[in-house]
Amino acid sequence: MTSARSQSQSQSEPVETDDGVRLWAARSGGRGAPLVLCHGGPGLWDMFEDVAALLADVTPVVRWDQRGCGRSQRCAGPWTTERFVADLDAVRRHFGLDRMALLGHSWGAQLALSHALAHPERVSALVYVSGTGIGPDADWHPAFAANFRARLGERPERLTRWQELTDRPGRTEAEDRERAVLQWSIEFEDRERAPHHAGRMADPWFAINTDCNDALDEERKRSCGTPELFTACEALDLPVTIIDGARDIRPRTAVDSLERALPRVRRVVLPEAGHLPWVEDPKGFREALGQALRQ
Repeated sequence: MTSARSQSQSQSEPVETDDGVRLWAARSGGRGAPLVLCHGGPGLWDMFEDVAALLADVTPVVRWDQRGCGRSQRCAGPWTTERFVADLDAVRRHFGLDRMALLGHSWGAQLALSHALAHPERVSALVYVSGTGIGPDADWHPAFAANFRARLGERPERLTRWQELTDRPGRTEAEDRERAVLQWSIEFEDRERAPHHAGRMADPWFAINTDCNDALDEERKRSCGTPELFTACEALDLPVTIIDGARDIRPRTAVDSLERALPRVRRVVLPEAGHLPWVEDPKGFREALGQALRQ
């Protein structure tokens, strides 16, 4: 999702983790403490150039590709939340931040929350965007799966093609990209522009790290819904802003569990936006985020 403005202002530099893996990272914007962005996935890469441009006169930002993904060094893992939390902390140290404001989107919202729970003294504020809460998968995944097929099935040829590509062993890189664009097109409420938005998500294209995706998804299923996670969230003493697009096909009621648990929380629902709310309601997203950073 390329923006000439953010592209021209960003400076990429490698971050080395404590186990020697190199992560791609970039800082853009002016002086001051940046907002650190955690992309979705797992197994994808940073797609936040539009967000960096949207916030150019609000706050500097740091973007990064998670371990083994995108422009970061390909490696053999490990694919655990604990390891990814440590990687995020390496990003914090690299940019000289005693404390950082964190924004996570989708899986990245879970990662940012996990870092805040592990190191609350190192986080000044948390923005949790389009996550799926802290309850079990049963709170959201069956409805998501049904909504996914219904929305992709609005154009039956697209659902047929997606299923054909999903079932095909040994897909080419071009077929992987085609499948991803079809799948991501369901994330937008504006159905006419959805293929365009999804295509921008895939530009530039990097191979999806499916090993990372599978391992972290399985770990999430084991950890979400546990009493320990609820108790930890109840004790999290820092400001949290939850931002949702009301048209996300993951039911937003899944996030109610997190909202109830957090002691210092504000929730903003953007009524006409889907899973990537900055794309379909940039003004509302910018206002919600600006208020979160002023807390």
